[in-house]
Amino acid sequence: MKKFELIVIGSGPAGEKAAVKAAYFGHKVALIEKRDVYGGAGVQTGTLPSKTLKETALYLSGKWDKGLYGVERQLEHAPDVHDFLFRKDLVTHTRGEEVRENVILHGVEIFHGAASFVDPHQIKVSGPASEETLYGEYIIIATGSYPVNPKEIPFDHYRICDSDSILDIKWFPKSICIVGAGVIGCEYATTFATMGTKVFLINRHSSILPFIDQDVVTELLDDMRNGGIELKFNTAVNSIEVPGEESAPINVGLESGEMLHVDMYLYAAGRVGETRHLGLENIGLQPNKRGLLDVNEFYQTQVPHIYAVGDVIGFPALASTSMDQGRAAVAHMFQTGDAEKIAKVLPYGIYTIPEVSTVGYGEQEAKEKGIDACVGKAYYKDMARGQIMGCRRGFLKVIFARKDLVIHGVQVIGPLATELVHYGMILVANSKTLMDVVAEVFNHPTLHDLYKYACYDGLSTVAGKKVKP
Repeated sequence: MKKFELIVIGSGPAGEKAAVKAAYFGHKVALIEKRDVYGGAGVQTGTLPSKTLKETALYLSGKWDKGLYGVERQLEHAPDVHDFLFRKDLVTHTRGEEVRENVILHGVEIFHGAASFVDPHQIKVSGPASEETLYGEYIIIATGSYPVNPKEIPFDHYRICDSDSILDIKWFPKSICIVGAGVIGCEYATTFATMGTKVFLINRHSSILPFIDQDVVTELLDDMRNGGIELKFNTAVNSIEVPGEESAPINVGLESGEMLHVDMYLYAAGRVGETRHLGLENIGLQPNKRGLLDVNEFYQTQVPHIYAVGDVIGFPALASTSMDQGRAAVAHMFQTGDAEKIAKVLPYGIYTIPEVSTVGYGEQEAKEKGIDACVGKAYYKDMARGQIMGCRRGFLKVIFARKDLVIHGVQVIGPLATELVHYGMILVANSKTLMDVVAEVFNHPTLHDLYKYACYDGLSTVAGKKVKP
């Protein structure tokens, strides 16, 4: 039996970074990956593929470029599904290989197969041709998550898809019904709509993304409607009829009584932790009903030498946080002397079209926390760089306390929002004020001017005198 100081189950963002860090500090590490590709959902079925499709849709459609230079973009042919998926496939292959090479470079031993616990220190690896058992002093579970597939939905992963199988479509739908208006549903809705697909977005609730500032949600919904997305709120699907002929439409009945006729159906209403076949009963661990594991502040499970990180422990379930959770877990178990906890102030990015990104409090949340909150806004269309880029919509909003002008949140919707938010993260994390920002000098023209003019707008609000300095 091979013995290791650390066994990591899963090569996604959390698992890769944990394995590599432990090996960097001289520990003997094994990485178990059940698939023949690397990077987990972050590389293969989630973060990177969906974001690449979003950029591909923008490029092929010319959405941001139409009319910008006084001419329309002319493609040599109408974009097809091969054009749509080409860049996604290239990025996932390239990044997967980079993960594999990084792991090998650091001397991590790789085992392919399904992992299951024999006891708290022994893990059986069931590979395609053989089985073996490994011993680990420490173990990290980084198995990620998978899409919910309700039994009443006739998934064929061809016309009836989940958020994984939608990445491998064989043809491009003229119409699609997307169920679930969370982050994943909204991202795919705007991507398909940008490519010219007629999109119906179904949501049981009256709005979307309840954790996002209401001004931003309103702007995003307006963009969706302007892009031709039909929003079906306060209803749900109660019937799906898939005809035998591929050319015939899928009939989707809603609780409202409406019947939709679409080419494709995407169920994007949740994911669950991938703990189904780990044999957790053999080590006394019980996941919750969503397959998620409970951990303490150091990512230890109830079995102290077994840690869990990434999507398998739930919110925020982001590639960015998962990476640092893996690193922090290793720092704690091996006392490496660096950060054992991730930052308290985290950015959140939603790769819709347009992008949405936030950090800290939204306006409503700040007021609920007892802050006498004021806001300042700046619009892309009013910035010189925004005009150069042809931006017609989008804004940056700062939320600050009236008394001391300390910034408690930044909300952005528009091109490159997920890039712009990081400066806001520094402002919130360090309790910077509006005066600190207006005293800064940014390159001009850049979109960072949004920060300065949003802060000037906030100062005007406090002073009761609206001006544009």
